[in-house]
Amino acid sequence: MSKISVLVVDDAPFIRDLVKKGLRNAFPGIQIEDAVNGRKAQQILGRQAFDLILCDWEMPELSGLELLSWCREQPTLQAVPFIMVTSRGDKDNVVQAIQAGVSDFIGKPFTNEQLVTKVKKALHKAGKLEALMGSAPKTASSPFGNDSLSALTGGKAEVVKPKAPAPAATGSAAALLGGAAKPAAAPAPPSGRGQGQLRLASGNLACVIKALSLKEAALLVKRLDTLPQVLESAVLDLEQGDGGEVARLNGYLHSIAAFEPKPDTEWLQLVFRFVDRDPQKLDYLSRLIARGSAQKHFVPGA
Repeated sequence: MSKISVLVVDDAPFIRDLVKKGLRNAFPGIQIEDAVNGRKAQQILGRQAFDLILCDWEMPELSGLELLSWCREQPTLQAVPFIMVTSRGDKDNVVQAIQAGVSDFIGKPFTNEQLVTKVKKALHKAGKLEALMGSAPKTASSPFGNDSLSALTGGKAEVVKPKAPAPAATGSAAALLGGAAKPAAAPAPPSGRGQGQLRLASGNLACVIKALSLKEAALLVKRLDTLPQVLESAVLDLEQGDGGEVARLNGYLHSIAAFEPKPDTEWLQLVFRFVDRDPQKLDYLSRLIARGSAQKHFVPGA
């Protein structure tokens, strides 16, 4: 049985390792290479053939969208499945990627199950699923699961309860761009420096930014039935300024503690560590820190 080769492109080592670990656990025989940005990916793709590309959108030197456009211009890469792994779920971004020839999306943050499902779906369309499954442990679940791209419009989805059923699959680009759920109203957190939205694989949490640095953010969130987990990947959305700029900061939960000294505390204090290496994001983060208390209330779905 032939081996399947995958190229993982992301400027954040944490995300690259997360993707590689998820794929290797599901498919022990899979071959994986990685690149720190689109420019490095071009060099690797110029000398080696791949069956699948998993790529971040926002990267220094050459973005994921630019790499996608370049791939679709190369005769040897036009048919290679290209999955965008991104925190960008806005309608305009989805349209851009579809027009450039993207095969599918995986929204950050994601679970291993979501990652494996998307990889199986993309390789099935390319006629290479059998080769992939030859190295994968057998499972009773469907190889495709939920293939709706509408579920990937992270900033537009409402808070998801842990046991809520997955949204129904859709089959057209038009359906992928419509029907996004309206954000649920969240209780107002205690007063703090500013507000944002924390996106976890299980749903979205409104949060207060108690402290912010180039390395991490201290957050307050409402306690839910299911607690977030230490080292869980997440995306922190921050908005500031009249222009409605939104920074989508990738990272993981470094620590979780009770905000009040009692077991039934209503609030949790999280330390969210950033993993992005994109200079544009670091610059934007610097401007957020400089503006301090001028930070606006984050509008879910913006």
